[in-house]
Amino acid sequence: MQDSPPIRLVEFVPLIAALMSLGALGIDTMLPALPDIARRLGVDAIRQGPLILTAFVIGLGIGQLIHGPLTDRFGRRPVLIVGLIGYIVGNLLAGLAGSFTLLLIARFASGLAIASSRVVTIALIRDCFSGRAMAQVTSLAFMVFMAVPIVAPSIGQGILLVGSWRLIFEVIAGGGLLCLIWFAARMPETLKPENRLPLSIRATLAGWRETAADRYSLGYTIAAMICQGAIFGYLSSIQPIMAQVFRQPAWLGGVFAASAGTMAAANLLNSRIVMRVGMRRISQIALVVMIVSSGTGLIVGRLGDEPLLVFVVVQAITMACFGLATSNMSAMAMENMGGIAGTASSVQGFFGITFGAVIGWLIGWSFDGTTGPMHTGFLVAGVAGLTIAAIVERGRLFRPS
Repeated sequence: MQDSPPIRLVEFVPLIAALMSLGALGIDTMLPALPDIARRLGVDAIRQGPLILTAFVIGLGIGQLIHGPLTDRFGRRPVLIVGLIGYIVGNLLAGLAGSFTLLLIARFASGLAIASSRVVTIALIRDCFSGRAMAQVTSLAFMVFMAVPIVAPSIGQGILLVGSWRLIFEVIAGGGLLCLIWFAARMPETLKPENRLPLSIRATLAGWRETAADRYSLGYTIAAMICQGAIFGYLSSIQPIMAQVFRQPAWLGGVFAASAGTMAAANLLNSRIVMRVGMRRISQIALVVMIVSSGTGLIVGRLGDEPLLVFVVVQAITMACFGLATSNMSAMAMENMGGIAGTASSVQGFFGITFGAVIGWLIGWSFDGTTGPMHTGFLVAGVAGLTIAAIVERGRLFRPS
């Protein structure tokens, strides 16, 4: 492993981040439009509106099981190129949907297609880097990638000022097209011919077993899955929280940007210190702080009138901890998976995103007019993540390696 990409690092990181951001673009841009879409298509905004996000995310999770073996067999480039084309078409169809059912089908198909970007980007990083270097590059990519969640809700709000919610899907398709052109023109194949795996049910099942048999892969995948569930719960809850709890729906973009901004800063910090401090120590300390911050938010909310400023500060700290924890847990989950990077990242992504989406939907569905369910989701995620880390590391927490 030479710990270097096939193109310059200053281009490699933004390209990886742009490809990662397409999934986030398909989620976060929709947040301001959910009430309008629900109203236009005749469904309940609180109970059924979040399904617009959930359908996409479930497709994003399931699709990874398909793309993983394909990218280990045929290479990174063809799988991602086909996936990007499918993502563009799926969003164009979503913009034309005349019913809520057809919209959900198009959203699921879009998620299924763009799942290729998650699998291929992780495999690309693993092809070129290993160990702490992989965590460092992942953090740099996440730092750039987090610019999308910061601005995406504002983009959605801006689009609604000049057009309908259907225009949002056309803008997303345009973003997919730009990434397709950039990737196809600049990124060479990183999977060597001698490392390609046969495409068969036996080989796929063997890869799944190897991924599940490694305790670091299994343990940190489950921990990251629970944390992802808390994030999806945040995405499902933040719009009604701003509209009904704080009665400031116009501030959604700013509040979202504050949280996403601290997550980006946390990933920048991680890229600077992970080589010295180590993935395990950083992620486990972050989980402890996340427990404290989310617990504080839950207590303040239960005491009565929760100030918006307190909510923003608590959530910003919680999101920063989430960024530190998950970027390192994802790298640790892939630590021993170099030989089956595509398959392993697909299995890990499937569980993290699919079951995380279900957890997030339950958190969003539990919205009771307070911030309590959302804070509880992060609190449970922090406790569960730290417990799982203790099991995986056999009680040796906070060690630097």
